[in-house]
Amino acid sequence: MEERNDTRKIQFTGKSSYIVSLPKQWVLDLGLKQGDPINVVRQGASTLQISPTQYNTRTLQIEDATFEVESDDDNISIVRRLISLYFLGFKTINVMPKSGRFKPDQRTAVKDAVKKMLMGTEIISDSTEGITIQVLVNLLELSVNGAFKRMIHLAKSMLSDALLAVKESNFELAQEVINADDEVDRFGFYIIRQLKIAIQNEYMLKEMGFKNMRDCLDFRLVVKNIERTGDHAVIIAQDLLEFKKPIKKEILSKIQEMNGFALSFLDEACLALFKEDFAQAEKIIQKSTEITKYEKKVLDASKLLKDDEEIFIVRRMIENIRRIAEYASDITEIVLNMNVEKILQKPKI
Repeated sequence: MEERNDTRKIQFTGKSSYIVSLPKQWVLDLGLKQGDPINVVRQGASTLQISPTQYNTRTLQIEDATFEVESDDDNISIVRRLISLYFLGFKTINVMPKSGRFKPDQRTAVKDAVKKMLMGTEIISDSTEGITIQVLVNLLELSVNGAFKRMIHLAKSMLSDALLAVKESNFELAQEVINADDEVDRFGFYIIRQLKIAIQNEYMLKEMGFKNMRDCLDFRLVVKNIERTGDHAVIIAQDLLEFKKPIKKEILSKIQEMNGFALSFLDEACLALFKEDFAQAEKIIQKSTEITKYEKKVLDASKLLKDDEEIFIVRRMIENIRRIAEYASDITEIVLNMNVEKILQKPKI
């Protein structure tokens, strides 16, 4: 958001009122009109903050963006540009071939990205000459917290299902875990989009429940940790599909105990985040080293294994689960950073 310094003169009207005119572009950008109420809050001795009492969220979304695709552009590059424009808050995105028409695989890549990655988007025009994508979801219809809770639930379910697939040698369930990663990413991309919009607008920052821009940056790190949790569940599922080897019950039961601890640790970290609870986060983070006890139990139980491939699979599983516990620990540290000011002593006046 571009910052401008305007100097305006105080005028006197009536018998007791002083008035200052508002910048026209500011009024237009916020979708305000004559007669709309605004809030005026005094901050300190010399500053006034002016903000609308009601806000048209449509004004937050930049209307249109268009980018052209070369015939030799690879699909990953095209999708990356599309996601970047989605993050920036454009309401309509046009993807056009620079000359001629799309290659079939380029067109398919764009359509798949819209379907699997970009929440709240629809293709409203589709041809070999161009694709038009519109973001239909209202900015406040799905809150950041609501999307994040759904994302956590999906990532945890993926991990539990991955271990169940290993236990049952269920290859179909393993494939479902891999497919579910797209849904986790969709929520992650949606949240990033919302955070970028919040950083650019103080009103939306408060509407989304953030105290300041720094909290948005911290929350972005939390979202990344949840995305990685889903990624590690995918690795476990992929290993099952690749090696197709069962794990002995006594070893798998120890792995499930380790997984149960990691998931409960993640739950507690996220609960402290939602409650903005510094004391609880400080208590939780002390448990972070306990994951090594569960890891040792698995390693001890697997000492009798002789098959190198089976040993490799077990060690990969405990590595993935340990990383998830580490992400939970990282989230707890972020909660501490976001709420440390609550424990500061207020200066006596």
